[in-house]
Amino acid sequence: MIRGCCSTRSFTIPNRVEGYTTDDNARALIFAVLLEQLGMDQPGMGKASRAVSAQSRLAFPVFGVFGACLQSREKRFRNFFGYDRRWMEDQGSEDSHGRALWALGTLLARSANHGLRGAAGRLFEFSLPAVIEFHSPRACAYALLGIQEYLASYPGDRDAQRVRFALGRRLLNMYESIRRPDWKWCEDVLAYGNARLPQAMLLVGSACADDRMLSAGLESLDWLMERSVANQRPLRAHRVAGFYHQGGEKARFDQQPIEAAGAVSACLQAYRVTGDRRWRNEPGRFSTGSWATTICSSLFMIPSPAAAGTGCIPTRQRKPGRRINPVVLDGTP
Repeated sequence: MIRGCCSTRSFTIPNRVEGYTTDDNARALIFAVLLEQLGMDQPGMGKASRAVSAQSRLAFPVFGVFGACLQSREKRFRNFFGYDRRWMEDQGSEDSHGRALWALGTLLARSANHGLRGAAGRLFEFSLPAVIEFHSPRACAYALLGIQEYLASYPGDRDAQRVRFALGRRLLNMYESIRRPDWKWCEDVLAYGNARLPQAMLLVGSACADDRMLSAGLESLDWLMERSVANQRPLRAHRVAGFYHQGGEKARFDQQPIEAAGAVSACLQAYRVTGDRRWRNEPGRFSTGSWATTICSSLFMIPSPAAAGTGCIPTRQRKPGRRINPVVLDGTP
């Protein structure tokens, strides 16, 4: 029987109607592996015991989703899985496949559990060839993050090196073909998971000593931060209800915490590459308090000081069961 993280929930109650997604379980798997590596699963336990607890309580049931969702003929992950144990599609999106590969690469690079590593290695090898045909910039970035994690432990894998080169070059070409003086991005829209694109270019550019890719990653990240943080204010991540199209207006609602997590990871990678303390200090704008204010402004109208004590005033109705994913579920060190 497949167990894992349900796709949506109402507060702490799983919304079984919407079932599971590979995408969300990939985030949970990354989270479980990072907990194992940090030894932070249970505060009163020893490091080794906490690592085992993290694996058994989260990684094992979540990983079960991966083995069932890989479609054997096309070597592609399916994404939507109903609570009635029936697949809702024959093939998932490029983005969900890329994120699954990211999770598998993270497990292979960071987990000490040999059983999970063995199973993940087979899935990684089986699902890697499909990404060579991907053209979604987000899918390319997610896959590159996973491939780079994998190559940190298995640097001699020529197939992984070949796919990394192809996807890295494709992402760089997207950026250089779209880039304008007032729009330094990989596509004509700022959508979701934005900071993962420059993060992937910085990570791969550093590993491959590719100055063009490093320059593109730094320039695009700087441009993104300018549009996310204005006048020294906290992060104002781009919304997903309408996105932000080139030449258009920014969407007002539906910010996602994954934007803050991605921005922190990308800024820290920029610091590792450049040594510039500006990038080390930048994540301070994404503190819990700052991000909570941002989320609240996406869901509510913040009252003026004159209205203090009256609480937040809802500006729109949200769909029942709509989730707000914890920031940490999409984070990387």
